[in-house]
Amino acid sequence: MNPLLLYKSGTSVIKELTIAFAVILFLVFMPIFSVFALTHAKSTTTSSKMSTITSFPGDLYAWGNCTWWVSIRRSQINDPIPNTWGNAATWAERAADDGYVVDHIPSYGAIMQISNVDGGLGHVAFVESVDPDGTWHISEMNVLGLDVVDYKANPPSLAQNYNFIHDKV
Repeated sequence: MNPLLLYKSGTSVIKELTIAFAVILFLVFMPIFSVFALTHAKSTTTSSKMSTITSFPGDLYAWGNCTWWVSIRRSQINDPIPNTWGNAATWAERAADDGYVVDHIPSYGAIMQISNVDGGLGHVAFVESVDPDGTWHISEMNVLGLDVVDYKANPPSLAQNYNFIHDKV
């Protein structure tokens, strides 16, 4: 039997083949587009790329890392820190040596610091705010990826696990 006879009169075989080809292309490429969209999506509430921010003169911290972000944030609030504190693991000690107050109490503009993470390099974050109930909010970079800032709220009970670097006395 001739397969062309299965079609109704007036139906174009080319039209039917074009539609079938389009459906196949859609089915093949839709998963690829979905994966691309998921891997390139940005959450406006939890993280963002910060590559539009440039370093300032004399900045020695590595671009896109937590130390760079905190240094930038402190400069943004007109309270810059020295650019010689090294990796995040050394910040609390070097800050104390430079006359900064270091304790376990978060406050706006303080630098949250922990030494024993990230293969010994440590981690720092910027304290964005503290709620009346003691919940403290940070912004940090390079946890979700290089040059990616994320924001976290932390319960008061976690503060004892971190050093907080405040202004000089």
